Amino acid sequence: MSDRQSSNAYWQANLRIIWISLAIWALVSYGFGIVLRPLIASIPVGGSDLGFWFAQQGSILIFIVLIFFYAWRMNKLDREHGVEE
Repeated sequence: MSDRQSSNAYWQANLRIIWISLAIWALVSYGFGIVLRPLIASIPVGGSDLGFWFAQQGSILIFIVLIFFYAWRMNKLDREHGVEE
């Protein structure tokens, strides 16, 4: 595999991870917290409803998990492509 092909494969994998992470973040923050809130409002969580929980705490917690997932996955991708620090 040439350097150019290896570089393209690396960036395609990187962009795939970014798009998946953004899709999860958008689904949780906008989908569950705003758009789907009326549908999940009947599920009680800690004295409130699940839609409110996603809007207030859930999206933040998922965002933090996504940060750690991205760092872990990019370190693994860097090792696979020989560009680790």
